[in-house]
Amino acid sequence: MNRLGLYNEIKKKQSYLCVGLDTDISRVPKHLLSERDPIFAFNKEIIDATKDHCVAYKPNIAFYEALGPKGWESLEKTMDYIPDNIFTIADAKRGDIGNTSKKYAETFFSYFNFDSVTVAPYMGIDSVSPFLEFDNKWVILLGLTSNKGSDDFQHLVSNGKPLHEHVIEKAQSWGNPNNLMFVLGATHPENFKDLRALAEDYFFLVPGVGAQGGSLSGVSEHGMNDHCGLLVNSSRGIIYAGGDSENFAEVAGQKAKELTQEMGQFL
Repeated sequence: MNRLGLYNEIKKKQSYLCVGLDTDISRVPKHLLSERDPIFAFNKEIIDATKDHCVAYKPNIAFYEALGPKGWESLEKTMDYIPDNIFTIADAKRGDIGNTSKKYAETFFSYFNFDSVTVAPYMGIDSVSPFLEFDNKWVILLGLTSNKGSDDFQHLVSNGKPLHEHVIEKAQSWGNPNNLMFVLGATHPENFKDLRALAEDYFFLVPGVGAQGGSLSGVSEHGMNDHCGLLVNSSRGIIYAGGDSENFAEVAGQKAKELTQEMGQFL
């Protein structure tokens, strides 16, 4: 999906919600465990309940890899089930030397046909550029993440600027607003105004709203641009809102609807 297609979907649904499919087998409702593929059965119901309210899905690859071949099968079936008009993100956080990155890119772009993949920038341009060689695909580069450990490196100051600003500034010479986004955690709303000025035309993928305590209003007020420029992710706060109940998907759909209605105030 290209930039215009994503923006049109945001306008149509009046939503910039991304639903994270961090599907943990230990949290799948018990009544689904008798299914041949409980992970896919869970994802299918979540997708059915939320697809009218979100513009993106973000499977966290770790939850599928941990299950071996069955997990990869669940991921493949999930990707096949997601509607074509919804943007897909492989939350894989890959980043290695060039020839290895090329194979990671082939995995997620050619085999699974994701629209985008999250990439770690620590090894520099030769670890990122292989992902940027695919037409109509996106790199979502880790910029300022929402976890507590982001303080360890991402805020270190060099030449008068924190490291995450150097990353965001430098990466714009590698990609452009049509193939590059940045991960910016919702737990750092105080940084959004400056980061939007630094990357005016780029989309930001924003985790941390909901279970991690990030503020949708703070992110939206300071992070939005003329083309929205935001994909705000909620994972646990939506997909596990219904707990172990048989109507878990209905509850998830309601939570997604509530977030979408709140987003409508900012669009």
